[in-house]
Amino acid sequence: MTTDKKFIIDFDSTFTQVEALDILGEISLRNDPKRDEKLQAIKDITDLGMEGKLNLRESLERRIEILQANKSQIAELIDSLKLKVSKSFQRNREFFQENAENIYILSNGFKDFITPVVAAYGLKEENVFANDFIYDEEGNIIDLNRENLLSNNNGKPATIKNLKLEGDVYVIGDGYTDYEIKASGLANKFYAFTENINRPKVSSKADHIAPSLDEILYVNKMNKKFSYPKSRINVLLLENVHPIGVEIMKQEGYNVEVVGSAMSEEELCEKIKSVSIIGIRSKTQITKKVLENANRLMAIGAFCIGTNQIDLETCQERGIAVFNAPYSNTRSVVELAISEIIFLMRNLHDKTLKMHQGVWNKSASGSFEVRGKKLGIIGYGNIGAQLSVLAENMGMNVLYYDIVERLALGNATKIDSLDELLETCDIISLHVDGRTENKNILNKEKIFKMKKGAILVNLSRGHVVEVPALKEALESGHLAGAAVDVFPSEPKNNDEPFESELIGCPNTILTPHIGGSTLEAQENIAQFVPGKIIEYINTGNTFNSVNFPNIQLPFLKDAHRLIHIHQNAPGVMAKINQVLASYKINIVGQYLKTNEKIGYVITDIDKRYSNDVIDALKEIEGTIRFRILY
Repeated sequence: MTTDKKFIIDFDSTFTQVEALDILGEISLRNDPKRDEKLQAIKDITDLGMEGKLNLRESLERRIEILQANKSQIAELIDSLKLKVSKSFQRNREFFQENAENIYILSNGFKDFITPVVAAYGLKEENVFANDFIYDEEGNIIDLNRENLLSNNNGKPATIKNLKLEGDVYVIGDGYTDYEIKASGLANKFYAFTENINRPKVSSKADHIAPSLDEILYVNKMNKKFSYPKSRINVLLLENVHPIGVEIMKQEGYNVEVVGSAMSEEELCEKIKSVSIIGIRSKTQITKKVLENANRLMAIGAFCIGTNQIDLETCQERGIAVFNAPYSNTRSVVELAISEIIFLMRNLHDKTLKMHQGVWNKSASGSFEVRGKKLGIIGYGNIGAQLSVLAENMGMNVLYYDIVERLALGNATKIDSLDELLETCDIISLHVDGRTENKNILNKEKIFKMKKGAILVNLSRGHVVEVPALKEALESGHLAGAAVDVFPSEPKNNDEPFESELIGCPNTILTPHIGGSTLEAQENIAQFVPGKIIEYINTGNTFNSVNFPNIQLPFLKDAHRLIHIHQNAPGVMAKINQVLASYKINIVGQYLKTNEKIGYVITDIDKRYSNDVIDALKEIEGTIRFRILY
C-alpha cells in the first residue's frame, strides 16, 4: 500500500547502524600505527557535528584529511554497510519497496557509498541526496564537492526547499541537521530515531521519539510487517538474566527493563501491569494473583529448567505461553553432581575445613573410590539420564527409579521400587521436577531407609527432601554426607542472608542453587529462551512451550496470520471459519492443535481484514485471546 506522505530519511546511524566514515576509517587506517588514535578523532568529530557543536564543512574536511582513503576501498565499505542496515529497516523492507517514490535519502554523507546500499531496498538513485567525494588521479579521496548544498551548514533544509515537495513531509534521523529541516518549517514532523544512538540534545527537539521504524509506521497507520511495533512490547527480565539474553531482546526492538533480583508478589503485581514478556529464573513466583494483574502479558520465559514457580494452569486460562530451557544447563548440573559425589565419597568437605583451621589429618578413614559403587538416580529425565552415562563411564553401577517408563541407557538398571533403590545404593542423587506430588519424596521414613553410610545429593528442588529429617540422619551418622543445592526457602538476592538447618552438618556441601550456573549454561539458556519467545511473538510457533499445544508453522509469505486461543470445546474451528466465510475471506492455511484445556488455531488469509472481522472472531464463545501477527 503506497502513501502520499513524503519520508526524508537520514543515512548514518539511521538507515544504517553506524557512521559510514567511521567504518571507512577502520578500512583505510587498517595498517596505520596511530590507527586507534585517529579512529577516535574521527568519532569525536562526527559526534560534535551531529550535535550541532561543529561547523558541518569543517567536520567533513577534518574527517577526510584523517581518513586518507582511496576509491578502491569504497567497495569494501559498501559490503560492510549492507550488513549493518538498521534491524527495524531490515524487518520492514516491504515499506521501502512499496513507497520508493515517496522516500528520500538525505545525508551529509556521500553518494559514493549511500546509493548502492539503499538501492538494495528498492530506493531510487534520483531520490538520494548526499555529498560527493573528489578523487585525485590515483583515486585518493582528497576533498568533497564544495558546490553541493549538503557540504554546507543548513544544507538539508536548502535541499528540501529546492525539491518543493507537496503533502506531508516527515523527517527521520538522529542528528541535529535532521531537526533543522523541521525547524525551518519544511517538514510536518521530526522523528528522532534512537534505535542505534540517542542524542539527548536532538531527541529533546523531536515531535516523536522513535526507537524503531516499526513505531513510525504504527503511529502513521501504514502497511508494515507486524501489527504492533516491537518498541511497544515491554520486556521485564529478573534475577540477573545473562547479558546475551538481554541483548537479543533489545536487538529485536523490544523495550527491555532489567532487574537484578527477584520480586515479591506485591511488587510484581504492580510491575507486571504494563509488561508483555517477562523472563525469570527460579526464585520469582508467577502466581495466580500476579497473573490477574498481567493484562498485557503474552509470554513468560523461564531461564532455567523448572517451571514449578509459574502457575501454568492460570497461564493457560489467560492465553499466556510459557517457555523454558529444558536441555541448556543439563551438562552443568551433571558435572556438579559428579564432582560432589567424588568430594563426599572422599570426605573432602570436612578435610578441607580442618586444613583451613590448621589441622593436618592425613588418613584414609571414611574415604572411598566411586568405582564399583552403586549410584541410585531418582528421576531419569534429561539430567538423570546424562548423569547415568557419565557415572557408568567412571565405573559406577547405575540403578534408577522413575514413575514414567524410561529407556535405560548403557548398562543402567531400572528399579521398580523406590524403597529397593534406597536400601541398595551407596549414593542417591535426586533429579525430579517440582510438581506438588514430589514434596518430601524423601521424608524421614525414606531417608532412614537409605543404606547406612550412604550419601545424598539433591540438585533438583528444595521441597522434595524433608530437611529436618536429613539433618537428623547426618548428625546421627546414618548418612555419611550430603550435597544440597536447592532449599525450600531461598534468598531473593545476594544481599539477603541464607538460613538453613543444614548449616554445620558433617560432610555436608551447601551451594547457592548453582547447579546450572556455569557461563556455558547461562549463555545457552540466554540464547534458547529469547529465541523461542521471539519466534512465538513473530510467527505464532509454540514448539517447546510447556503449557501450549505445540505447533511448528511453515514460513508465511504474502498472507496475514491470525491467532485464536480458546477453551477446548467442540465447534470453535467451525465458528472461526463461518466468520471468515461470511466476510468472503479465503483461507490460505490453517493449523489447529489442542490439549486438555485450550485450543490453538493459526489461520493464514490472503487478503486484508477489517476491524469487523476481528471483532467477530473475538466474540466467538470461549475465546481466551486473539492476536494478529501481520
